[in-house]
Amino acid sequence: MLAETLNELYSSLRIYFYRSVFARFETREATLTTVEAYSIECIHALGSPTVSEFAAMMGISGPNAAARVNSLLRKGYLERVQSDVDKREFHLLPTEKYFRFARINAEYMSTLAERCRKRFTPAEIENLDAMLKIIHDELMPEIDLSAFLKISGNAAERGPVPAASAAGAQAGEGR
Repeated sequence: MLAETLNELYSSLRIYFYRSVFARFETREATLTTVEAYSIECIHALGSPTVSEFAAMMGISGPNAAARVNSLLRKGYLERVQSDVDKREFHLLPTEKYFRFARINAEYMSTLAERCRKRFTPAEIENLDAMLKIIHDELMPEIDLSAFLKISGNAAERGPVPAASAAGAQAGEGR
C-alpha cells in the first residue's frame, strides 16, 4: 500500500509539472528537450558540478555530457564559471532562465505545503517533515549526490562556489 501511495504521489507531481511545461509550448517559452530538462535538473541538484561530475552522476561518457552541457549553454540555461579555488576547473551553474523554468515546481511545492499546513496539525506536519527527511537522507542511498562530486565527495570541502552563482542560488530557493 505504501509503495502504491508513493508512486501515485510521484506520478501526480510529475504530471502537474509536465502539464505546466507543455502549456508553455503554446507560448513558445519552452525550449528544452526532455533530455536537456533532466540534465539541467541534475546539474542544479549537484550544486555547481564540473562536466566530469555531471557525467559521473548521469552514468554517461564525458563527450556525451559535454554535448548536453554545450546545448544548455547555447540555449542560455547554464553558464560555465571558473573555479575560485582551481583556475583550471570550471563549474556549471544554472542561469536565471533555468530558475524561471524551475519555479513551476517550486511554486506548486509551496502550494502543496500550504495545503498540508491547513489540513494537518503542526505536530503532524513536523512528523511528515521528519519522515520525508529520513526517506531522503537515509532510505535513498542510490541518490547520494555528494558521491558524484570529486575530491572528497563533499561539496562543502570543494571550496567556495564561484561568485557568479550567488544570484542563481537566491533565485533557486526552495529547490
